[in-house]
Amino acid sequence: MPPQDHSALESQAKMRGRRELAMTLAEIEARVREAIAAGLPGQGGQLAMAPRPRPGWPLAELPEGTRTAAALLLLFPSTDGPCLVLTKRASGLPQHAGQVSLPGGAVEAGERIEDAALREAHEEVGVEASSVRVVGILTPLHIPVSGFAVHPVVGLCGTAPECRPADREVERVFAVTLRDLADPARVRRTTRAREGTTYDVPYFDLAGEMVWGATAMILAEFLDVLGQGPDPWK
Repeated sequence: MPPQDHSALESQAKMRGRRELAMTLAEIEARVREAIAAGLPGQGGQLAMAPRPRPGWPLAELPEGTRTAAALLLLFPSTDGPCLVLTKRASGLPQHAGQVSLPGGAVEAGERIEDAALREAHEEVGVEASSVRVVGILTPLHIPVSGFAVHPVVGLCGTAPECRPADREVERVFAVTLRDLADPARVRRTTRAREGTTYDVPYFDLAGEMVWGATAMILAEFLDVLGQGPDPWK
């Protein structure tokens, strides 16, 4: 697949940005660092975008045997404000096929969470680790279906990154403005049935994609840190 350059990512996001979220990347970095130092919203922040019912959650602690994974919440500046990089997983993957996600994957033995997030972002979308400044790590999120605890790593790029989707792993790389992400009109709900149970599923409607599940829950805590926590249940 051909690479997506800075202007392509920036113009995609610019066309979709409508709601004012008047924060610079420097202000976002300060908010994230402050929240990490003082105490993150945690599962309370994630819960806003969690499907219901979600038995046994919030968790008192991660289940024994849970594997560690890392995801990169990558932000970059544009003329329409800060933007976020998202991916759409390839349809042929064995788990979470076709879903929107953050670049990420399993942490290897002896590897730091931050380094794993940067490595996976390079492997999945071609982002150079040297171009990303890590701010910190948000609350890990347990994903029962895969047995992973995903640790979201917040990182900043000084300019829009050049992205190249990995063959057979990533169908699409795209950017959304934080103004869109924080827009209440983008927060919606639907229902899904699984193994005889019907779930009420909140999601973000972004760039023509339904962003739900673990990705939406991670983004919910991030927005909570910025004082823009979503509420699909009101």
